[in-house]
Amino acid sequence: MKAALAVILIVLSLGVLEAARNDVVIEPLYVGATPVTKYAQTDAQGPTVLIAHGFAGSQQMMQGYALPLARAGYQVYTFDFLGHGRHTKPMSGDVNALDGTTRLLMDQTIAVLNGLTAGSEPVALLGHSMATDILVRVARERDDIGPVVLISAFSQVIDGAFPQDLLLVTGSWEPGLRGFALEAAQMVDPAATEGETVVADDVRRRAVVGPLTEHVSILQSRAGRAEAVAWIDGFYERQSDLHILPTGTAILGLLAGIVLLFRPIARRMPQRQFVSPELNWKQTAILLGLPAVLTAFVAVPLTPEFLPVLVADYLGLHLFIYAVMQLVVLWFFGVRGGPFNGFAVILILMWCAVFGALLDRYVANFWPTSQRLWIIAVLTLGAIPYMLADTILTANAGFWRRLLIRSAFLISLGIAVALDFVGLFFLIMIAPVLVLFYLVFGTMGRWVAVKAGPAAPGFALGLVLAWALGVSFPLFVGM
Repeated sequence: MKAALAVILIVLSLGVLEAARNDVVIEPLYVGATPVTKYAQTDAQGPTVLIAHGFAGSQQMMQGYALPLARAGYQVYTFDFLGHGRHTKPMSGDVNALDGTTRLLMDQTIAVLNGLTAGSEPVALLGHSMATDILVRVARERDDIGPVVLISAFSQVIDGAFPQDLLLVTGSWEPGLRGFALEAAQMVDPAATEGETVVADDVRRRAVVGPLTEHVSILQSRAGRAEAVAWIDGFYERQSDLHILPTGTAILGLLAGIVLLFRPIARRMPQRQFVSPELNWKQTAILLGLPAVLTAFVAVPLTPEFLPVLVADYLGLHLFIYAVMQLVVLWFFGVRGGPFNGFAVILILMWCAVFGALLDRYVANFWPTSQRLWIIAVLTLGAIPYMLADTILTANAGFWRRLLIRSAFLISLGIAVALDFVGLFFLIMIAPVLVLFYLVFGTMGRWVAVKAGPAAPGFALGLVLAWALGVSFPLFVGM
């Protein structure tokens, strides 16, 4: 019965996600070395919209806005910034200087704009997070820019006169950025409130909130996307009769269905003998507290810098030291990983590949460029032992104990950031990736561990974790 419900959930979710693509031709192309995707209906003649993603994102993450705009008749283009998604060239420059990385990303955006087959009308710009500052600065340097839509925006370039036509969309759970958006509207009219369009001379501005959303889920907010379409329509004096589909809910349904469908498959595996560790709270405190506190103090002074991915070197080292401490203590307590089951490894990897393919199509880039393969290989040196220890500890643990085990590792990363905030700041952005990994892949691995023991799923999940981390963060080479 549960398997049937999972299948129904998958089918319904796929129906919504594919309906969002209905009548839209999706065409991959390149502008120089930049991967670009065009979304448009057949023979669409509407104005051009350029969409840019945020830090550690990819052009797939912007489909929530690209597809409705394409269905509204616009010619929509998304692209991967340097070092992101499937772009093979890394980011570079000084990330803290306007004439460093910011300037390079602006130049890339300008090159993409120049390479588009735009019509005679001004081009609309839409961007998320990091891209908001890039797009505003690009708009200041050009005279062919029309409406600007900024999602989760921050930019010191915005003032009371520029951009002239600006919509700011923010998640309700982004208090800082939500306040910034309202302040941007109040630059035009001090009495402006959220949801109110204010006009002064040639300046038109509006700040809106996507209910029950934060920095990532705002990209699938139905309210936010409807506002974006309406705002761009208003500038071009168009009117779109468009139903915004609940693709965010469908994405959650699809991924949840894939995970739930795996459970009855895992249960059919033959039972292998494995003695689950029975650790008291004192032993648990040692297993979690020792590496959580000590890892950062050992790893931070040793921080290597040879991988062309932000903080990947340190993260791999942190995973390795943390895991070695836990495995040594587990060995001392007489806990082993049990027998190795090759079939279990293949099963997990195949199911994770299915999950990754769907993730890549509907959510975010999950497939690495060739430049990232050796980065993934290096990360496995830390990821495999870490997931082996994690799977041993969580295989038969209850929810609260699993939460405590995973939280200990996140706390250890937090200590590392505190010790070197400037150098390791981007570790903060690892947390959402790890939480998603625990919820999805960790859950599937635990179901297998109950039947086959933790050795095989620990190994398989280590490979998947290295893969997920290797494709998530930008390639970067300092100058």
